[in-house]
Amino acid sequence: VENIIDIYKQECSSRPLKKGEHPMCKEHEDERINIYCVTCEVPTCSMCKVFGAHKDCEVAPLQSVFQGQKSELNNCISMLVAGNDRIQTIISQLEDSCRSTEENSEAAKRELCARFDAFVALLEEKKTELLGRIGREQEDKTGFVQGLIHKYKEQLEKSSRLVETAIQAMEETGEATFLMNAKQLIKTIVEASKGGRLEKIEQGYENM
Repeated sequence: VENIIDIYKQECSSRPLKKGEHPMCKEHEDERINIYCVTCEVPTCSMCKVFGAHKDCEVAPLQSVFQGQKSELNNCISMLVAGNDRIQTIISQLEDSCRSTEENSEAAKRELCARFDAFVALLEEKKTELLGRIGREQEDKTGFVQGLIHKYKEQLEKSSRLVETAIQAMEETGEATFLMNAKQLIKTIVEASKGGRLEKIEQGYENM
């Protein structure tokens, strides 16, 4: 309690700030948020610790918690960026796979045509049937891969927006303002990093 009172005295003796410059306590409207309740995991004011809802809680200076959660958020951003790089690599591989599927399909068609052109009209029906089969397989495979590409791009877009939000949060210099949003943002990033695992294609998928 003595430490809280010391913090309160320092706050009172320092240059008064306008309410708009620093978050104020909802319970004590004239008190700035200047400590962090470790028990409840929320920023609060000295009066709440001494007399209010957090009097039985463990508290810590804003600066120490601020630096810790900023470091945690920075690690989350690095994790997201690394994940985005992996997604981009997968997208590139899928696009290459799609092109290879189309090229292999065309090559298979040309080879098939070259062989059947040497046969008489009796084989035309068989040639058409096989061409149609290859075409359908191409459409199925490229359609599936294009669908995967679309899903990965959607995931990348969502993740990129989350990175932008996190970077904007990192630019926040106000300790209390930052701490009010950091925990939920970190939770959102961790959940986003755990989810979103999409299908991949097997090796040799492009072959006809």
